[in-house]
Amino acid sequence: MTARHPVYRGRVNRPPPPRPAPAPAPPARGAAGELRAWADALVAVAAGCVAMFAVAAAGLWAAGARALPAGAFPAVLAATLVAAVGGTLELSGDVGFLGGSAATLEVVPLSVTVAGALATGVVFLLPLRHRAVAGGGELLARAARTAVVWLVALAFIAGAARFSFRVRVGQDFLDELGAALDITPTVGFHAPLGSALGHGALWLLGVLVVAVAVSRGTPLPRRLLRLQGALRPPAFAMVVVLLGYVVLGLVIGLVTAFTHDDPSRTAAILLLGLPNLAWMAFGVGLGGAWEGRVPGDIGLPVPHALAAVLRGNGRGTSTVDLAALSEQDGRAWVLAAVAGLALLTAGLLTAFRSPAGTPAWRVAVRLGVVAALTLLVVGLATEVSARYGLAVLGLGDLTDFGGEVRLWAHLGRLVGLGLLWGLVAGFTGGLCAKAAAGRRLGRAEAADGQGPGAGGW
Repeated sequence: MTARHPVYRGRVNRPPPPRPAPAPAPPARGAAGELRAWADALVAVAAGCVAMFAVAAAGLWAAGARALPAGAFPAVLAATLVAAVGGTLELSGDVGFLGGSAATLEVVPLSVTVAGALATGVVFLLPLRHRAVAGGGELLARAARTAVVWLVALAFIAGAARFSFRVRVGQDFLDELGAALDITPTVGFHAPLGSALGHGALWLLGVLVVAVAVSRGTPLPRRLLRLQGALRPPAFAMVVVLLGYVVLGLVIGLVTAFTHDDPSRTAAILLLGLPNLAWMAFGVGLGGAWEGRVPGDIGLPVPHALAAVLRGNGRGTSTVDLAALSEQDGRAWVLAAVAGLALLTAGLLTAFRSPAGTPAWRVAVRLGVVAALTLLVVGLATEVSARYGLAVLGLGDLTDFGGEVRLWAHLGRLVGLGLLWGLVAGFTGGLCAKAAAGRRLGRAEAADGQGPGAGGW
């Protein structure tokens, strides 16, 4: 006879089920939340300004700004910042009753621009991380606060970008005679406020749109969630290409600085205009072209092959393309190989970051459109325009005794090539992603087929 064990019918103590993770806290309301939002905007603008000031100061110092008259460096630094966001600089000179001179300068030091854009974009996105969805009103409010703070800061910077200084002839007697006759030469510059604020607002808008578009961790409004898989992969890929060109140019520049006789000149180019040259090389490598007009007696802080093409015969305009550069330096054909490899990388990035099952033709169309827009921006950002002249005794126009330096892109050609090669690279990337997905599926099925009992008996 077997003994029966008593059955315990009481409540069994089981561990409590795990609590679900708390949802991200919604944005704070009320005065405290509003103050925090304005503080976020202030920090984003401050980060961008500090980054731009640091890069511009280092670049100007390497370019010889230590030789500027006393008190001129802060004004030149502020003017560089205004130019970095697309503002125009106006220069003027005066030699008393004998005449005057004037000039306008439109050039974007893209090294300063990129530094400010990266800092502003990263700090702007920090409060939005770890959130699944953000309302459109919230994003617009954050952007509006940042824009207000940015425009106020830029107004002060543009106001500081103003300076006039005396040009010494070099002989004491002539300097004293000029002062007595009120014909002491002076040169000054200033940044028009309207141009600075208008271009600065467009610059900030572009920075924030690109930052939100490329960041996977930044939430989108519910109405825009459908664009997440279509917009973010190609936008991220093209930003990677542009930054990759900057890094490659930086490496080449550092090697040049250590192996040539003028490291200060190379450092100034890297700290002020590296993306100008790097992105121009990208466009030329894809088959694009720029037109330039440069008088032969003006020194150019660019590679020797590019300077030789721009000077040409000293008259008219010169075309900067792959064929013209290769005539000066046979190694220029490497630009085509590097550009092709970069765009193929963009195609692969777009395809592998797109939702699973995206057709290759759709990847191609998305990358083609974004690549065309990217090259449009590159063409506009790398333009240079400088007009200078002299009027003597009030006679004649300022261009009668002056000149002009210009560099502009063939925008239609750039956009068309960006669309074409973007389609090719995107379709190739889509096919590679499809093949890789098929291989993964085949390996998974093979692994399932080799599991326990897969062989039947």
